[in-house]
Amino acid sequence: MSNPPRITKRLATLGGVAALAATLLVGPSALTATASTQSTGSICYGALPSQAHDTLDLIAQGGPFPYSQDGVVFTNREHVLPSESSGYYHEYTVVTPGAPTRGARRVVTGEQDNEDYYTSDHYATFNLIDFGC
Repeated sequence: MSNPPRITKRLATLGGVAALAATLLVGPSALTATASTQSTGSICYGALPSQAHDTLDLIAQGGPFPYSQDGVVFTNREHVLPSESSGYYHEYTVVTPGAPTRGARRVVTGEQDNEDYYTSDHYATFNLIDFGC
């Protein structure tokens, strides 16, 4: 998988700046409200489980994918990822060894190159995958 440099949207970074601005303009109560909505961080590619590497390789190759739901539009109903237009995000299963179902692990891709997020808790939190470490 190639890893071209690019500029990405980082909700955690933007959220931190927004929280600081809100605190300075409105007061500390705004910090609590803003900080509680942040659930996006980052994770090094090397720290992902091997099954996530397999999923990312399949995405780069265009499949075939093990589940019929792989590649469907991810609607971001939880509003954890940055807001984008419908169809911007797509989700793919990260196989969980021994799980009788698809499990909770997913890779969600955005339209930008290497805008790939990993969740191990079925969309409660996401980490932007950092391919540079």
